[in-house]
Amino acid sequence: MSMSDNFSQNPFTTEIELSSVVLGGSVVSISDEFFAEAFHLLLTEPAKSLKGQFGPNGALYDGWETRRHNHTMIDQSAQLRCYRAIIKLGTTGTVKGFDIDTSHFNGNEGPEASVQSLYITKGEGSPEASDPRWTEVLPRVSLGPSARHFFTVPETQPVNYVKLNMYPDGGIARFRVYGNVVPIHPESPSEVFDLAHVFAGGRVVFTSDQHFGVGSNLILPGRGKDMSDGWETKRSRQPAHKDWVIIKLGATGHLSHVAIDTAHFKGNFPQYCELHAINIDSGVPPHSASHSPPPTCYPSSEKGAPTTKEDEWTLVLPQMRLGPHREHYFQVDGSGKGAFTHVRLTIFPDGGVKRIRVFGSRVPNSEVFIHSFDSAEPSNQVFIDVVAAEEVNSSRRKIPALPLTPEAFAAFGQVVQSYEDIFGAPRSVKITPANFGTATKYHKLSLLESSYPDKLSATSGISVYRCQPAKVLKVGTKREVILSALERHPYTNQAFLPMGHDKDNQYLVVVAKNGPDDRPDIGSLRAFVARANQGIVYNTSVWRKLNSYYKAPDSDGPRLCRDANR
Repeated sequence: MSMSDNFSQNPFTTEIELSSVVLGGSVVSISDEFFAEAFHLLLTEPAKSLKGQFGPNGALYDGWETRRHNHTMIDQSAQLRCYRAIIKLGTTGTVKGFDIDTSHFNGNEGPEASVQSLYITKGEGSPEASDPRWTEVLPRVSLGPSARHFFTVPETQPVNYVKLNMYPDGGIARFRVYGNVVPIHPESPSEVFDLAHVFAGGRVVFTSDQHFGVGSNLILPGRGKDMSDGWETKRSRQPAHKDWVIIKLGATGHLSHVAIDTAHFKGNFPQYCELHAINIDSGVPPHSASHSPPPTCYPSSEKGAPTTKEDEWTLVLPQMRLGPHREHYFQVDGSGKGAFTHVRLTIFPDGGVKRIRVFGSRVPNSEVFIHSFDSAEPSNQVFIDVVAAEEVNSSRRKIPALPLTPEAFAAFGQVVQSYEDIFGAPRSVKITPANFGTATKYHKLSLLESSYPDKLSATSGISVYRCQPAKVLKVGTKREVILSALERHPYTNQAFLPMGHDKDNQYLVVVAKNGPDDRPDIGSLRAFVARANQGIVYNTSVWRKLNSYYKAPDSDGPRLCRDANR
């Protein structure tokens, strides 16, 4: 066991905070919390000073504080008086250390503490304080006033409960349990899931900068509550700047698509991003010459690390534009490039990203761990289960159908929609009040294009389509749509605007660029799931799927599409 009292020497920069409420950690039992409740122990934000504020029981503290003069005999084996808090970890993991933080407790801090751990099998209730299976992980140690105390311990076996003992009484502001997650993987190697998710065993192993928000936030569950729980770098002042983060995937896998979420970052989102991948055994992969670790990097041990002469990273997503306050879904170019162990997200020039999801399937010989995939948070599993399958030489090539966003669709056309939050619209969109302030106008989301030869005597017009439902095949837990034909308009762009009102309904958009032989470029084929409150404009000569819709889970009828054929 070792200890550090200096925050800059935090030895757990790449470990997971297993006890965090963000992962689902909770206090399940407490022997006393007279002055301040124990739930504060697991909060992610730093403890605040409440000096001068009082409640019915006395001074208020952002932490756990017990009454004085402990007369109980909790630790009978050592004949020591202590109060205890039993904590259920957010996920099962192996423990490597602790942060026992007494910030703002000065004169009333808990003077000593110890920690025990336990693994409870599924179906058992929460353990009692007297359970004989508790194992001491951190022997009794001294604590000082208003300070963070870091303790490293030999890595434990998988556990899901810890017991914090405080001798004899007093206050502790925060209690953080660090370690490695026991991954949750689907049993089937073909199942697509988030390889980077913290519950899958993903870990952020390097960031170029994390001035405002740490990189480890990127792989947490959910979409967070505000900018504080994302990854945010400081403002750059030099031209051609970039920041990046490296994530070790929870399993070696084949990549399918990614989701880059800029939730809550409305005026400070990155302008562009790109994604590289690598397959290597080391924790932190070699650094490319283009990505030399700067002085601001984490962990600090990587400062000045050598770079490789040849770039060993593979580009799987070329530079793509990002927008404010939304999830961006991009199909990655992983076909024929093998399996990968790490990904590197690069943002240009700087800014904030809330989450990254890296969807793929693990290689068949990857180990399946003790937890079942069903126990993962549903919102972080693959939730877009429509796949467009094209028939090429009697074999099917499957592509994921991803939620439609203006950035991902930019190579094929424009997305026509309004935004509930005007600061969530692309910066290029001009937005003004209209109709004497009773409406909001989104200007010229798409321009008209028409290049009909005079000899065709063709004119632009508006048509109405009543679409038949697409034939959807159920394949296990997934739904598939077989793509048998594409069409295009070589002289005009085309707008399709749904006439329904239920934004939860969906329709399928499949597009491809024109190839050198004037036929669809199959390598560029992409599929998107559009909501009924989103219209689309196909660029001139873009190949597209014939009009159809498919029902959302609770939808019970077809929708009308209006086709402005220009």
